[in-house]
Amino acid sequence: MARLSDSIEQFIKELMNEEARVELRRNELAQHFGCAPSQINYVLATRFSVDHGYVTESRRGGGGYVRIVRICRDGENNLLEMLLEKVGQSVDEDTAFAIIAHLTDLRIITENEANLMRAATSRVALALPISAKDILRAAVLRNMLQQVFRNYERGGEG
Repeated sequence: MARLSDSIEQFIKELMNEEARVELRRNELAQHFGCAPSQINYVLATRFSVDHGYVTESRRGGGGYVRIVRICRDGENNLLEMLLEKVGQSVDEDTAFAIIAHLTDLRIITENEANLMRAATSRVALALPISAKDILRAAVLRNMLQQVFRNYERGGEG
């Protein structure tokens, strides 16, 4: 199953090499890969989410489509707002780490800064019950994101 998911992800990313936005028909994509449309939904949900640097829009029904938009570096304020919304009041470790990896991919933060952010939001750094960890992690990550973007606006990385 993982290989099929990897293939679908790679196919979509290749389509997006030239454009920051692509529209696909879920059923046609499922036919192309010989899988159920739910497998396409799984790939979109797990590999093309905001924390991975994408926004997906979906319209179901007869002429249904899936639109995937890569969050571009040009609109940092928009990116910050989307990331803060994704973090919300509670965020798990995997989502926090995916957001940090995306910022590294965009070269908004350095690898060293990413390592510090991961250390500060890791489950071992937050010695609390799980529900409290996610709330504290969200507060810490929101503050770090705001500072990263303040620094970035001043012209420097991270």
